[in-house]
Amino acid sequence: MITVESVSKNFNGKTAVDHISFQANDQEILVLLGTSGCGKTTTLKMINRLIEADSGNILINGKNIRDQKAEELRMGIGFVMQHSGLFPHYTIQQNIAVVPELLKWDKKKTSARTHELLEKLHLSEEVLSRFPNELSGGQQQRVGIARALIADTPVLLMDEPFGALDNITKADIHSEFQSLEELKNKTIILVTHDVQEAFELGHRICLMDQGKIVQTGTPKEMLYQPTNNFVRDFFAENRLLLEYKVATLQDIGPFFTSENSHYTLENSDDTSVWNALQKLSSDHKNTEIYERVIRAFNDYRKLQIV
Repeated sequence: MITVESVSKNFNGKTAVDHISFQANDQEILVLLGTSGCGKTTTLKMINRLIEADSGNILINGKNIRDQKAEELRMGIGFVMQHSGLFPHYTIQQNIAVVPELLKWDKKKTSARTHELLEKLHLSEEVLSRFPNELSGGQQQRVGIARALIADTPVLLMDEPFGALDNITKADIHSEFQSLEELKNKTIILVTHDVQEAFELGHRICLMDQGKIVQTGTPKEMLYQPTNNFVRDFFAENRLLLEYKVATLQDIGPFFTSENSHYTLENSDDTSVWNALQKLSSDHKNTEIYERVIRAFNDYRKLQIV
C-alpha cells in the first residue's frame, strides 16, 4: 500500500532522514520505532507531505504522492497526532466534522458517521457540545482518532498518538485500538518511542537510528534475529516482558505435557503467553496450569535466544 524508496531529508545542512526505504503492506500496522531525533516523525510527515522530501519517492497504492496536490493527498489519509491535535476553539462536533466539510458531505451523512464512531470509541453523545479542554486526555485522544477515521480512508498515519496518556488510560485505549474493526481494513503507520506499544500494536517494526532504518521485522524477529548489537541492546531492558508478549500458546504448545495440552485447545492459538497468564492468575484454581505454562514458555524461550 505504501512504498518509500530511498527518501532523504535535510534541515539546515543536517541530515534528518538518510536514504531510507521500506514498505507498509495492505491492512498492516507498521511501527516506526526509535529514540527522539532518529527521524521517525519526519518520515511519517513526508508521507502526507506535511514535510516535503528532498529526494527519493513515496508511492501510495502505486501512485507517486507528488503527482497530486498536497491538500488532495491529505484528504485521502487519516492523521492522528500527539496530544490529539484538536482545535481548541471548536466544539468536539466541529472538530470531528472538519474533513467532511472539506469533502462537502451533507449534514445528515456527517452526523450519522459521527454517531457511529462515538459508539465504536466509547464516547457519549454529550461530548459533542463540549470543547477539547473540557475532556480528559483519553477522551481527547479518542476524539482525535474519530476525526482521523470519519472519512474512512485506506491509510492512517499516527504520530505518538498515545504518548501523552498515563499508563492505565494507555492500556485501555490500546485494547480498544486492537479490537476496533474499523482499523482492520486500513494500512497504518504508527510512530512511537514506546517499545511495549510497538510490540503490542505493530505487525512489523522499523527500528530507526540517526536517520536510518537499522532493521525491519516482526516483533519476534527483532528479539530473536537482531541484525546487530544496536538492535539487541535497544530491546534489552524490557526483553523478558516482550518475550512473554510475542510468544503465543501455539508457540509453546509442543512444550506442554499431555496432561495440560487441553489448555491450548480451549484457547485461541494466537493468544499471547502474557495474556494467558494474566487470565490464569485471576483464578486460584488454575495455579498448576499457570506454572506449567511458565515452564513450557521457558523451554520454548531457551531455543529462541540468540
